[in-house]
Amino acid sequence: MDKSNPPTSFGVFKPVGHIVVALENDAQSQALSTGLIALGFAATELVHYSPEEMKNQVQAQLLTASPLASVGQDLNLIKAHHALAEAGCSFVVVHAPKREQVEQVTLVAKSLNARSAQRYGSLIVEELITSTDNAPQAFESPDTGLDIPIVADARR
Repeated sequence: MDKSNPPTSFGVFKPVGHIVVALENDAQSQALSTGLIALGFAATELVHYSPEEMKNQVQAQLLTASPLASVGQDLNLIKAHHALAEAGCSFVVVHAPKREQVEQVTLVAKSLNARSAQRYGSLIVEELITSTDNAPQAFESPDTGLDIPIVADARR
């Protein structure tokens, strides 16, 4: 996956065949990468996003998102990613098209107390980690209560 041209659907981030893992900080995202590489993942299958990079990506996509993005959960998920980035979370996007890979990523992410992990499929996004911090879940309805101000200069 090329983060300078991320995969989108209706103008918002949708990396089908990938898992997006949010971790408390950069040290944990590096630990996730180290663990996955030890399990056989190639470094080229892992893409890191700093909190600032994720916030900028979300801001840019909010400017261009199609109204159809609000029909499913895609728009809500990028808003949830923005909220996690605002809280200082780093992200790792892992190419994991096979079930065995999904299980490996989930185990390593859980061992590092990842904040969230979602597997992106063509039609659904599967939550791989159940939140334990009582944070609200990103619902599929267009009205989530997550209001993110759109910054006009967020485009790259």
